[in-house]
Amino acid sequence: GLLLALLPLNMAKAQNWDATYAATAEGGHRVGNPRAATRLITFISYTCPHCYDFEMASDGPLRISYVQAGRVNLEVRPMLRNPVDLALTLAAECGVEDKFFANHRAIVRAHPRFMAQVQLATAAQQARWSSGAVSARMRAIAADIDLYTIMEPRGYTRVQLDQCLSDEARAQAIATRSQGDWGRFNI
Repeated sequence: GLLLALLPLNMAKAQNWDATYAATAEGGHRVGNPRAATRLITFISYTCPHCYDFEMASDGPLRISYVQAGRVNLEVRPMLRNPVDLALTLAAECGVEDKFFANHRAIVRAHPRFMAQVQLATAAQQARWSSGAVSARMRAIAADIDLYTIMEPRGYTRVQLDQCLSDEARAQAIATRSQGDWGRFNI
């Protein structure tokens, strides 16, 4: 009797750390207990096939077994290798911090789909991705790789996503942090 009466109280004390999000001072996105004994930083290039394989294999087990229990906090940081990575990172970071990890997962899961478009890109498309104003370049990438369709189920209209893709100050900050992490972590 007494044990059963205490059960709901004890269950209420357990925290699901997998629903605790924060932006980090280093420009990353953290999920989990900020005071966890172990801090894991993953660097993501959305166009990297190895990053895709790692994310697909590790996301569920890592978050269920370690993050949710509060033993590990997971930080995701962008690693830019090309302009497509920048557009995808701007989309992942679009909106409030609580949206990042679901945006991130949607983009990771769409990797085979958008990479097929990247590989089929013409020279003219690639030129549009690399020259001109950042906002025009990012919107061209989004249209060419069908990023609008990827983000629509996440609740983003084309206008909302375009606002994020056109944020040149944010794009520069992401690129600067990524470049700094390349050297800092010897990636």
